[in-house]
Amino acid sequence: MLIKHDMNFTALDKTRKLHIYLPDNYYETEERYPVMYFFDGHNIFFDQDATYGKSWGLYDFMQSWSKQMIIVGLECGHEGNERLSEYSPYDINSDFFGGFVEGRGQETMDWIVNEVKPYIDKTYRTYPFRQATGIAGSSMGGLMSIYAAGLYNHIFSKVACLSSAILNELDTDLATAPIDSDTRIYFSWGTEEGGGWDGPVAKANLRIASYFENSGASSQVYCQEGGQHREADWEKQVPLFMDFLWMQ
Repeated sequence: MLIKHDMNFTALDKTRKLHIYLPDNYYETEERYPVMYFFDGHNIFFDQDATYGKSWGLYDFMQSWSKQMIIVGLECGHEGNERLSEYSPYDINSDFFGGFVEGRGQETMDWIVNEVKPYIDKTYRTYPFRQATGIAGSSMGGLMSIYAAGLYNHIFSKVACLSSAILNELDTDLATAPIDSDTRIYFSWGTEEGGGWDGPVAKANLRIASYFENSGASSQVYCQEGGQHREADWEKQVPLFMDFLWMQ
C-alpha cells in the first residue's frame, strides 16, 4: 500500500510530500521493518506521479521482492531551481542554471535525519538503527546519496547512487568523513550519458568509490550498457542495487 503524507520542510517553511510504501500485510502483523529513503520520491513508484511520465516501477518490484521493508520517497520542491537547491550540498554558479543557486542539501539532510526519520520511526513499526536504514537517488539525488553515505554514515549503512551529479567538493568532505566498514554502497552510470569504463564519468565514480573502499566498505560499481539519464534505465537497476544492498 502507498500513503502520501504532507510534511513541513522547516528550513524553507514549505510543504514537501512523503510517498510511503508499506507491505500489504502491514496492519495484519506486529512485524518491524527496515526502511529505505529515496530522493525524488514522486518518480519511484507510479508513472502517473512521475515528472516525465515514467517511474522506477518500485511499487511493482516491492510487491514481488522476497524482502519486506518500508520505502519512503522524499519529494522535492518543483518551483524554479528548488530541486537543484535542495539536492545540492554546495552552492552552484552556472549559466546553464541561470546563475547562482544556493546549495541547501545539508539542510535537506538535516531535515531527513532530524524530522522525517523520527516521524517515520514513531509512526510506523521500523527497525530504527543504522544497519536497517538505507538511502538512494539518481542524478542530483545520487549526489545527495553519496553525501549522506559520507557525512551521515552514522545513520545510513546502505546507499545507492545512480547517475550521480558528482561535484568536486565531495572529495574534500569524503576525505575526512568517518566511514564505517559496515557500509554497502552502489554506484552506476550509463554508457549513453558518460561513456564506458574509460570515460570521465567512470573515473569520477571510481574515485568516489575509493573513499569508501579504503575504509573497508563494500561497493559495487556498475556501467549500464546503453543506459541513459532517465527513469526507464534506472528502473532496470532496481533489482541489482536492492539485492546488493539488502540480500547479502
